[in-house]
Amino acid sequence: MRLLLVEDEADLANAIRRRLREAGYSVDSLADGEEALAATATVDYDAIILDLRLPGLSGLEVLRTLRRQGRETPVLILTALGALEDRVEGLDAGADDYLVKPFAFEELLARIRALLRRQGAGPRSLVLEAGPIRLDTVRRDVTVHGQPLYLTAKEFALLHYFLRNPDRVLTRSQIAEHVWDYDYTGMSNVVDVYVGYLRKKLGEHGEQGRIETIRGVGYRLRSQPDGR
Repeated sequence: MRLLLVEDEADLANAIRRRLREAGYSVDSLADGEEALAATATVDYDAIILDLRLPGLSGLEVLRTLRRQGRETPVLILTALGALEDRVEGLDAGADDYLVKPFAFEELLARIRALLRRQGAGPRSLVLEAGPIRLDTVRRDVTVHGQPLYLTAKEFALLHYFLRNPDRVLTRSQIAEHVWDYDYTGMSNVVDVYVGYLRKKLGEHGEQGRIETIRGVGYRLRSQPDGR
C-alpha cells in the first residue's frame, strides 16, 4: 500500500516515514501543501496522512480541494490542533479520521489499517486469504498450508497488494505505484524481479503457479488453482 505523508516537521516526518516503511508501507513524504496537492494528481494513493499547519496551502485547503475534485482517497489528519472545534472542522472538511499529536505509533498504524478497510478497495477482514495462502495484516505474518512463509518487507507488501486484488489483472505500473515509492531508484524491472522472488518462495510450498503472468500486461494472483 502506498501512502502520502504531508508533514512539515522534518524530524517527525522522518520518524513516521521510517516506522511506516518498517510496517510494510511505501511512503512518499512531502512538507508543502501545494506539492502534496500536485502529487495526488499523479499518484493514486491508498491513504493520506495530513498535517494541518503547512507552508503553501494549509492541510484544510488541501483536503477541501481534494474533496471538491471528487477525490475519495482516505485522509487522516495528524495535527497538534486538538480542540473540539478543530476536530469538527477537519472532519466536516472531509477527513476520514483525526489523530492529535503526541500520539502512539501503534494507534496510528491501527487507524491506517481501519481506513484502508473502510476504503472498500479490498476485503474488510484483517486476514487476507487465497486458497492455502493466509496473510495476517496485524501480526504481519504469512502462512501457506499452515506453514510459515518468511518474506522480506517488500515481498510482504507485494503479496498484500495481490491479496487485496485477487483474480484481478494488475499491470506492472499499478503494482509499482502501490508497492514502491518515489525514493526507489533501483532496477527498472523491479516488479518482475520481486514477483520472481515471491513465486520462488510460494513454490517451496507447492504454490508456484498461484501468480499468473499476463503477457504484455502484468500479473494476476488466482484465488483458486483453476482460476475460477
